[in-house]
Amino acid sequence: MRMIMRLTGILMLMLLTPVLVAQEGEGSGMVRYSPDFEFRDGIYANFEMVKENAPIPTARIVTDINMFDRAFYDKITALKEIVIYDNNGVKKVMKTSNIWGYGRNGVLYINVGSAFHRIGFVGSISHFVASVTTYNSNYYDPYYYDPYYSNSYYNNRYSMPRSSYTNTELRQYLLDFESGEVMDYDIETIEVLLMKDPELADEFGALRNRKKKQMKFVFIRRFNEKYPLYFPAN
Repeated sequence: MRMIMRLTGILMLMLLTPVLVAQEGEGSGMVRYSPDFEFRDGIYANFEMVKENAPIPTARIVTDINMFDRAFYDKITALKEIVIYDNNGVKKVMKTSNIWGYGRNGVLYINVGSAFHRIGFVGSISHFVASVTTYNSNYYDPYYYDPYYSNSYYNNRYSMPRSSYTNTELRQYLLDFESGEVMDYDIETIEVLLMKDPELADEFGALRNRKKKQMKFVFIRRFNEKYPLYFPAN
């Protein structure tokens, strides 16, 4: 009789546990990130706004640009400053270069390299590609020759005029959703991020460098599966 009562109690506990877990999840007001999750449209002035999924709404942006224009955010972020109304209805001016990014059609765009780029892979460790422009003002023209200065190669070599040039290239980056830090997508960075999980870190560290390069994204996915993101429910 006691055995039957004990088994009945265990069965009831097993049936009730999923309900308790579900209720706890609902009560927390948080939802697990999935590809169907949509970030709210608006200006994310800082990373805390991103984690709360609480941007400055489009309606609070002061501009003559049509808010229904498909290129609205492209045009807004092309300006040096963005004027908004704060929660108290007071006008404030933000430097565009200082804002974190924006949300458009449920997708996050991050400010890196003086431009805004879509975050294509969102997770505890997020991945995105950005076009970065670098400037070099120490370039010497090797074909420059000044016959009026000197015929000496040595003198002419150091009298070459400086010229500047720009170079734009695509780079891959990682975003640590815990700290908000943006880092290069390389082996060293992944090794640091995986230190939060000793098991994954040891497994990745045991690979040869060539294999590490091939498996970088695989380990990022595995980490994100173990440590999913949660956001306040919309």
